Amino acid sequence: MDLHFGDSKPTDEERAAVDALLGPPESSWEGADRSDADLRWARGGREARDRRDLLLPGLHAINDRVGWISDGALGYLCRRLTVPPAEAYGVATFYAMFSVKPRPATVLHVCTDLACAAAGAPELCAGIEARLGPGSGVSVERSPCLGLCERAPAALAIKAGDPVRTAVSAPATVHDAVLAASSPDSAPEEPPAATAVPQAGQDGLMLLRRVGVVDPSSLDDYRAHGGYTALRRAFELGPAGVIREVTDSGLVGRGGAAFPTGRKWQATASQPDRPHHLVCNADESEPGTFKDRVLMEGDPYALVEAMTIAGYATGAHQGYLYLRGEYPRALRRLEHALAQARARGLLGDDVLGQGYAFDIEIRRGAGAYICGEETALFNSIEGYRGEPRSKPPFPVEKGLFGKPTVENNVETLVNVLPILTMGAPAYAAIGTERSTGPKLFCVSGSVERPGVYEVPFGATLGELLGLAGVREGLRAVLLGGAAGGFVRADELDVPLTFEGTREAGTTLGSGVVMAFDDSVPLPRLLLRIAEFFRDESCGQCVPCRVGTVRQEEALHRIVERTGADAAGDIALLREVGRAMRDASICGLGQTAWNAVESAIDRLGAYE
Repeated sequence: MDLHFGDSKPTDEERAAVDALLGPPESSWEGADRSDADLRWARGGREARDRRDLLLPGLHAINDRVGWISDGALGYLCRRLTVPPAEAYGVATFYAMFSVKPRPATVLHVCTDLACAAAGAPELCAGIEARLGPGSGVSVERSPCLGLCERAPAALAIKAGDPVRTAVSAPATVHDAVLAASSPDSAPEEPPAATAVPQAGQDGLMLLRRVGVVDPSSLDDYRAHGGYTALRRAFELGPAGVIREVTDSGLVGRGGAAFPTGRKWQATASQPDRPHHLVCNADESEPGTFKDRVLMEGDPYALVEAMTIAGYATGAHQGYLYLRGEYPRALRRLEHALAQARARGLLGDDVLGQGYAFDIEIRRGAGAYICGEETALFNSIEGYRGEPRSKPPFPVEKGLFGKPTVENNVETLVNVLPILTMGAPAYAAIGTERSTGPKLFCVSGSVERPGVYEVPFGATLGELLGLAGVREGLRAVLLGGAAGGFVRADELDVPLTFEGTREAGTTLGSGVVMAFDDSVPLPRLLLRIAEFFRDESCGQCVPCRVGTVRQEEALHRIVERTGADAAGDIALLREVGRAMRDASICGLGQTAWNAVESAIDRLGAYE
C-alpha cells in the first residue's frame, strides 16, 4: 500500500525546478510530455533507484523555487526518482524548513532559542507580526537556533524564486527584519565573519589566524598565508604517515563525543570494502553553537584542504559536506571555494598532480537537529528520514551507502592543518595531556564581547569569560548547549578540558559557553530547552518520543503552577530523565534531561 496524490499535476515552475536538478525526463514514465511514448516500459530501473540520494536536493529545488512542496511537485519528483510517494512525503515532512501546505513565497525565520530569547526574541516576534499584519505575503515562523548567537536576536528571510534570495538580520530590529523579508536584496549586508571573532588578527592563533586577515573568496590570498602547505606535507608522508601524525597529536573529535580522530581514520582506512566515503558534519544545530559557521564563512579553503587530506588518508575519493540549511552565506562561500579549487587542480581527478582523485559535494540540511548525529546524517544524505541507526555496525564499517565512512565536524578537520604543518609533538604540547591542542568556544549571552574564542585546552571558564567581558549579576553559565549542563557563578575555576568538565559534573560538549545574568528567568529558559527537545526528537524510539513530551508537560506545570506541586513534578522529571538517558537510541534522548537536571541540582531552579 502506498500514498498517492490523485490527479495533482506539477506546475511548469515546479517541473522546471526538478528538471534543472535531474535533467529532462527521458520517457513518459518519468513524466515527459510525449504523446507517442510507450508507458509499458521505463528507462532507468536500478539506475533510477540508485538516485534516491537526490531526493533531499530535489525537495530543496522545489521549496527554493516555489516556497512550498505541493502534491503535484512531490509526485513528479517521486516519479523521476522512482521513490514511493509515501516515503517521500515522510521525508518532506521531517524537515522544519519544508512545507507541504501552501504558504507565502517569503518565510521569515525568527530565532526564539536560548541566546535570542534572552535578548528579546519574544518581543521581536510580536513586533514583526504586528507590523506585517495578515495578508502581507510573509510567513513569520518561530525558529530554533539560527547559529547567529553572537548577534542575537536573529532573523533569516528566505524568498522563493529563481534564484532563491536570502537576507539575515542580526541583531534584528522590527524594522530591519521586516525589510529583510519584504526586500532581501535591499537589506543591509551582513557584517564580515571576522566580527564574530574578537581575537581576529591577534598573534598566536592557529584555527582562527586567517579569519579577518585573508579574503575568504581568494584562493591566492589563502595560499599566500600558508594554504595547501599541509596538503603537500600529507602527500610527502603518505596515507599511513598522515594517520600516524593525527594519532600522535592526540586530536579528538570537537563535536562533543571526543573520540580519537586517528583511531577513527585508521579504522576506516583499514576496511577492505570499497569505496570509502568522507563526510564533513557542518550541521551544527546545538543552540549556542556557531564556530563552524565562522570558519566556513571566514576561511572556507581551510575546510576544503582539510577534507582533501582526510580523504587521502582514509582512501576516500568522494567527500560530502553536509551543511546547515540556515547558513546561506556559508553555502555561497563554500560553493565558490570548491569551484576555484577544481579550476586550479586542487580537487578533481589529479589533485596537485599526485595521481589522487578527490572531490567534494555539498548537501544541504533542511532544519533537523537530529541530523547532527552521524548515522541520522547518513540517512538524510541517502534520501531517507534523518533517523539514527542502531550501532553496531559502526560507520567505519558500514556508514554512508553501506560503505566504510569517516565522519568529522568542521573544527575537527581544520585542526588537521596545524598538526601537519607544525608536527604532532608540537601540537600535542598545547593544552593538557588528555586534551591536546587549541579549542574553539562559542561565547554568548550576558557578555560584552560575544563571539568565537580560541584558547588552549586547560584555560578556565573564568579566564574565557574574562576575555569576553562577563557582565555583573552573573547567575549561571550553560556549558555544552541545550544538551549540556549549568554551572554556578562561583564555579568559574572549572578547567575547560574534557576531563576537567567531567570531574566537575558537567560537559564540554561542542564548546558552547552561554552566560545568563539575573534578568533571565531561569524557569522559562528551562522550558524552552524542553520545547526544543520535544520538537527535535525524531520520534523513532519510545523513551525519547514520549519522554521529551512528558518533560515539557512537567515544566509547563511548574512554570504555570498548575496541576501537581513542584516536588511531585520534579520527582517525575527525574524518573523520565533516567529512562531517556538509559534507553534512548541516540544522544538526543540521552542528553535531553541534562540541562534541566543540572539547573535543579546546582542552581536550585525551583526553590
